[in-house]
Amino acid sequence: MARGANPKQRLSAPGQSQRPRLSPPAGPSRQLRTPTRRRRVPVHRRGGGGPCQASCRLLSPAGAAQVSPPAPPLPGAQCGAASRLAPGSCCFPARVPPLRRGRTRTWPGRSLPRHRCPKHETRAIPPPPCETSPGTSRSSQGAGDRRPPCSAARGQSRPDPCSTMSALLKSLVGASEKSARIAQLCRQEEALFQLLIEEKTGTDKNKKFVQDFKTLADVLIQEVIKHDVGKEFPELHGHICGEESNKFENSLGETLVVQVCTTQRDTASLLFKILDRNQPAAELLAAAIHQEVVLQDPALDTVALAIPPERLAIWIDPIDSTNQYIRGQASVAPIGGICPSGLRSALVLIGAYDRSSGDPVLGVINEPFFREDPLTHRWQGVYHWGVSYQGTSLCSLSRPPLRPEPSVVLSRSETPAIQRVLRPLYGERLLFASGAGYKMLCVILGLAEAYVLSEGSTFKWDSCAPHAILRALGGGMVDLEAALQAWRAGQRGALPELTYSQPAGGAVGAERWANRGGLVAFMHREHLEVVLATLATAAL
Repeated sequence: MARGANPKQRLSAPGQSQRPRLSPPAGPSRQLRTPTRRRRVPVHRRGGGGPCQASCRLLSPAGAAQVSPPAPPLPGAQCGAASRLAPGSCCFPARVPPLRRGRTRTWPGRSLPRHRCPKHETRAIPPPPCETSPGTSRSSQGAGDRRPPCSAARGQSRPDPCSTMSALLKSLVGASEKSARIAQLCRQEEALFQLLIEEKTGTDKNKKFVQDFKTLADVLIQEVIKHDVGKEFPELHGHICGEESNKFENSLGETLVVQVCTTQRDTASLLFKILDRNQPAAELLAAAIHQEVVLQDPALDTVALAIPPERLAIWIDPIDSTNQYIRGQASVAPIGGICPSGLRSALVLIGAYDRSSGDPVLGVINEPFFREDPLTHRWQGVYHWGVSYQGTSLCSLSRPPLRPEPSVVLSRSETPAIQRVLRPLYGERLLFASGAGYKMLCVILGLAEAYVLSEGSTFKWDSCAPHAILRALGGGMVDLEAALQAWRAGQRGALPELTYSQPAGGAVGAERWANRGGLVAFMHREHLEVVLATLATAAL
């Protein structure tokens, strides 16, 4: 072994014959200085239009010259210097500056000892990784930027947009499942639950209710969804919005900002202050917030829609029908398959919409209180999802068939005029229920053919997720006031549906995102036309 060579580096394996050295090409050479010894290494010249006849050499850390074994080219690998040279020429420069002690020889921003010629070896240094500004997706780089995406820089292909959409859907479903478990946990202990309630005031209050409450469960669920989905999809950062403010006041009068901390211990410390120094309750909720949710639903992997996440934004209603959630009535008998009140109407709603058009694209509805186990008295939940984008629709549910005797569901606070007009049409099949999201879910499940609301008491976070699922099943949700105007004007084609990207003008606070013209949620177009024809001719 040559003096100064690294004893761990060998030119051939033990017991094998030494590979013969290749003769250097004719031409001038240059001495290279190394920290241990001076040795003459031939350097290939550019030019000639043809590849050099000898293998490119690398310097070992000790200065010994090694012959690099040939290897097949990496797919998509490209020598960083080759683009600057004539086709067919070697990528090493004709003149190499001497290597001084403690320094690294470079060639236009490259480390020469680590560089390999793509004509002889494949492990060419890949281009530098992408550098994108925070909040900017890789696909949004300018066309003039010659840097490939990060995955290509590593010799990998770009992520499949279809798999990205499947991952986003699974992320939203997983977030809804975690949210449902938090909602169930908060309802199990009445003494704990009383610590979690706060009355809304000011612009956050829904004018429909004399008293409007939010719970810590609402705030926690909203922040968990923002944290989990935003962590997995940074493109959505700043575009995940919800109903609730993340400020909560405890019984001591302290106003604290609720958030998901980096560790479970930090989250428990924050909740300890919010829950009046109740350590067991804080640790219990922190464990639920940081738990990992494992989904076992093969149908989620079959979603094959290429929707760039950076085109979407998300509306969250952490617990729709909060008043029914607070009351906690578990045993409410259904009428016509619809529960008029109770915990069944408390839902987790997560909807995604297109930022540019405002159209709903993806919806997830989770029912945390779908069924109570008779043995353990614990609640079991169920979720539903739907995707509708550019004419392609996928859904976890089947479209309900037309029924010979249709029904309609209303809010108990619906105006007497609307009830009077619709009763001759539906008779005893005029049903009532609590929770805007639950009434929309009744239409999705085929328990009612339509949900009619004449007031602007619902919001974008209430309707976005159900609207997306209705569209995936062939239904929809129209703005009642705008649809009636179009109907009276003789329009029978596409009617104006709700959109989700623009706030209402002249409003403040939560009212900016109200569905101010009312709505009609429907599954079959025939029922929508019957409702509009009836209301358009009535004196309201």
